[in-house]
Amino acid sequence: MADSAFFCTLSHEGVLAVRGSDASKFLQGQLTCNLNYLSDTQASLGARCTQKGRMQSSFRIVLEGDGVLLAMASELLEPQLADLKKYAVFSKSKLTDESAAWVRFGLVEADAALTALGLDLPPDTDSVARHDGLVAIRVSPGRAELWVPAAQAQNLATQLSTTLAQGNLNNWLLGQIRAGIGQVMPATRELFIPQMLNLQAVGGVSFKKGCYTGQEIVARMQYLGKLKRRLYRLQLDASELPEPGTPLFAPTHGSSIGEVVLAAHAEQGIELLAVLQAEAAEGADLHLGAPEGPALHLLDLPYQLDRDREIQR
Repeated sequence: MADSAFFCTLSHEGVLAVRGSDASKFLQGQLTCNLNYLSDTQASLGARCTQKGRMQSSFRIVLEGDGVLLAMASELLEPQLADLKKYAVFSKSKLTDESAAWVRFGLVEADAALTALGLDLPPDTDSVARHDGLVAIRVSPGRAELWVPAAQAQNLATQLSTTLAQGNLNNWLLGQIRAGIGQVMPATRELFIPQMLNLQAVGGVSFKKGCYTGQEIVARMQYLGKLKRRLYRLQLDASELPEPGTPLFAPTHGSSIGEVVLAAHAEQGIELLAVLQAEAAEGADLHLGAPEGPALHLLDLPYQLDRDREIQR
């Protein structure tokens, strides 16, 4: 399902634009990712945290024109915009909602279709290719986002449909879950620090960039703390998708031991990402919604946590 060639519209996210001569300088002090690593051929994941290191949003960020674009859950865009504007008063940068200016497509196993559009996208995750106003971003092996100016979107969709099946957002999110890429949603806003979503393992946190909002908490956790809660991938035998923020339980614990991050229908049942207490996850007796709720089964993630490697970014 998630591995078959298809395209779909990424209707669940909006686009926040930060433009102007100080855009990157301003954001460097606000976001977990290193803006100096961005280029015409390189994008990144990232997050915006509170002073206490809790994520207000997570996003994919890419250079565009005289600034940068951040794609995040649509419901988070307005509050994130309002928060960042408070700090941009003395900066030569302008923050706006550019969701209506862009249509974003998710493409799976579709490199030939990208090549036909003049986009020679490398296989490396976070690589970027550009042509004639189009922006393609490799988000994980075999998966890419295609950012299209809204005026070109209908023609582009017609062109893609000549060689690709039109899939649905569920299938795209299933691929994201299998890639182990968590995401802040409205129900989980300000609930997690970046390491709880394994954001540092997928390139969304830089430990060499210097200060940013929440940096002290995030760095202390990486260098001095023992991470007790992190992202896991699980399988659930059920038909109804659990919402982000749904609590998870283990019978040996008196209270919730985690929360759902993202879920999607799979070939069999449901696959999901959840933040769990590591000690409870090791016990492998996990349930959704209540201690006696539907059972969950741990699945593998495609990467390993490696603190020494992560702090080199």
